Amino acid sequence: MKIAVVGGGKLGIDLIENLLGGEHSVTLIDKNEVLINQIADILDINTVVGNGKVVSLLKEIDIASFDYLVATTDRDEKNIVISSIAKKLGAKKVIARVRDPEHVDQLEFIQDKFDIDYVINPDLSISFEINKYLVEKYTLSNGLFRAGKISMLEFEVNKRPEIIGTTVQIASRILGKVRIFAISVYGKLVIPGPNTIIEQDSTIYIAGEIGFIESISKRVLEKGKYTNIEKVMIAGGGKTGLYLARFLERSGASVKIIEPNKERCQYLATHLQNVLVLHGDATDTKLLEEENYTDMDAFVSTTGFDEENLLLALMAKRSGIEDVIAKISRESYGDLIESMGVDMALNPIDISTGHILRYMQGERIIASQIIQGQAEIIEIIADDTMIFTDRPISRMQLPDGMAIVAIQRFEEVIIPTGKTTIEEGDRVFIILMLSETFDLEKLLKAKKGFFS
Repeated sequence: MKIAVVGGGKLGIDLIENLLGGEHSVTLIDKNEVLINQIADILDINTVVGNGKVVSLLKEIDIASFDYLVATTDRDEKNIVISSIAKKLGAKKVIARVRDPEHVDQLEFIQDKFDIDYVINPDLSISFEINKYLVEKYTLSNGLFRAGKISMLEFEVNKRPEIIGTTVQIASRILGKVRIFAISVYGKLVIPGPNTIIEQDSTIYIAGEIGFIESISKRVLEKGKYTNIEKVMIAGGGKTGLYLARFLERSGASVKIIEPNKERCQYLATHLQNVLVLHGDATDTKLLEEENYTDMDAFVSTTGFDEENLLLALMAKRSGIEDVIAKISRESYGDLIESMGVDMALNPIDISTGHILRYMQGERIIASQIIQGQAEIIEIIADDTMIFTDRPISRMQLPDGMAIVAIQRFEEVIIPTGKTTIEEGDRVFIILMLSETFDLEKLLKAKKGFFS
């Protein structure tokens, strides 16, 4: 596909890096000539120095020949205008990043009025994923992920002590006709190999035929454990905190937000109905104790500083709060926070890039689901144009952060091995770490002769 990205910020660059895996033709437009030159030296893309909302510039690059234009500048209004102009000039589809909470309540109107095909809001996207995790337990904990004849389940290995200390290969035989496709140890999610040892106190993710998974779930899940969240504390009343509080209050949860800026507190108080807004410093342990934060079911740190989110999340986890989630922007911090037992470390850029790519991939991906904020389950209908069809899985050279979980072929559920070949029409379930979206693009790219 031919894709134009306007804005060389974090989201724009992350999107471009992932798109290059699918052999797309990508053009970056930005006013900053120094930035453009730096990127041109690193990435094999077309670059244009200029203002993306200038009609003559868009005509000069023949925007009508582009399949997508994605506007990711730091200003909502500019992204809306750029997308609208590009669409009127003939771009097939346009995507705009829109972050302002005032726009969120009228996104449908904006899309319709300005003829924008898709709107991405990083703060709203990350809030949606956190809400799913907390309210609906969107971590497969109660076997909610089902598609066709395939089901997936998460459970603590202590429920099946006979598999502790064994390899994944042996544990799979003990459990039966299942695939152990992910393991979480102290909050760090990994995609295991056949010789990976299953440690005590870890959590495993399995996939298989629905009836078989249900029989396992009756033995390993505690009845009544997975219920909606009741009490949540949010540190940071920025956009993410605001959106998350809105989601949670609709579910009936009791929510407290701690925000250090007094004016922001006043804004939050007028835009949230059943949320207690506290003016103060979330790192103040005396304030936390006064608000009984150890009684919370969940603690979410969404301040604008990674270091503060890291500190707060660790404090909350060590205080015994069951679900602790942190918003981070640096990949290195994500690894650190997960290795220390925090339940989820979510990066809004990773989430947003994933959402944009899923939209672009269209009918090729029919379902996707985030796991622990670190990985994603993708369901794909294989067709003959895709590069991975008609070849054994062992020849795909999949990276460590990606694996084929299960395959449904007509009415048959297949637990794949290296010898398994994916055929046209198969429903293929793939797990990939959010950092491996680039590799998914490579996997989905067309065979030579089909690429356009």
